[in-house]
Amino acid sequence: MTTPAAIHPIQLMLVSEQAAPNLLPALDPAIKPREAVLLVSQKMAHRAQALQAVLQESGIKTQSVPLPDEHNMAALESILMDVATQRDGQAIALNVTGGNKLMALAAQAVAQAAGWPAFYVDVDTDQIIWLDKTRPAQALTQQLRLRHYLRGYGFTLAEGIERPQPNTAWQTLLQDLIINVGSLEEAIGQLNHLSQEAQRSLRVTLSPRQREHHGLDALLRKFEQAQVLKRQGDTLVFATEAARSFANGGWIEHHVYQSVSQVTGDLAIRDKAANLQVLGDSGQPNEIDVAFMARNRLFMVECKTARMNHEGDLKANDTLYKLAENCRRIGGLGTRGMLATYRPLRESEQRLAKALNIEVVAGRDLNRLGERLKQWVKPKA
Repeated sequence: MTTPAAIHPIQLMLVSEQAAPNLLPALDPAIKPREAVLLVSQKMAHRAQALQAVLQESGIKTQSVPLPDEHNMAALESILMDVATQRDGQAIALNVTGGNKLMALAAQAVAQAAGWPAFYVDVDTDQIIWLDKTRPAQALTQQLRLRHYLRGYGFTLAEGIERPQPNTAWQTLLQDLIINVGSLEEAIGQLNHLSQEAQRSLRVTLSPRQREHHGLDALLRKFEQAQVLKRQGDTLVFATEAARSFANGGWIEHHVYQSVSQVTGDLAIRDKAANLQVLGDSGQPNEIDVAFMARNRLFMVECKTARMNHEGDLKANDTLYKLAENCRRIGGLGTRGMLATYRPLRESEQRLAKALNIEVVAGRDLNRLGERLKQWVKPKA
């Protein structure tokens, strides 16, 4: 059987802020082209560079066609007709999903004149819709991995992908912390502060008030039993930097990652990682606590154990705004964000999260995170 890719080895793409609609069909084995021709406005030059890098890495030859004025219909049609003339006799398929409306209209008009089939990528249904109506819609079979998806939006991984596997002792402690959400809240706040203070030396001395804090004492015993730290008189000594990081809220990242791992099969999750450091054009690192790819979309989870309702603390509103902005900037419009927090949010903060389309799993709901992940990721009926 002849595949669509064999029939149309060249894809014509309209570059826009959203990389996914161009990446998904280009990397889909069913219609993956040998070459991609990118129509690029001046404003989208940086997006085109990022897209080309991923395509070339995947073995696809690329050509960039500049568009000096993407708002001039006659000029757009003239450039596209030049492409059609230069590539007369070549089998081309037009991906009409990207670009602005004028670019799409001009490209479709030239495609009709040149006899090129055109298709649209429906990111809501993960389907390719052929516009000539002679072929049925086809499901996208390629599910992007984190590295390719992020590179398509101009971001690279500063370090390797981390997939944490806590030992048995840490796992037992982790389950205890999640089950006892609420009763440990104040002690967790104290431990966050102590582990932060020990960042350089892995050692920290308890204050007189902390030595008398019964809840903190009980929590420290749990962490000592799990060999995360040792108590030497009034001093805490963390076993390793990884152990200190685990005590400093890293345990909730482990819980989220494990929960994602447990539902990977049910949700057809393609790739997942924790503690990602991604770099953009500025070179400024962006931290993502947990990220995974499902339904050809990026899902990002921000994990918090710190207080967000005291003077001097990072406020919940700031966390929500930052997460929403990172979702848009790092992963595009289709990216979804979740805040997993040990402490419940106020009603006003919950309303803000809803307005920003941020899912919130807080307090006792962490104990049923797997169920909440399924509700969040599965497409709405």
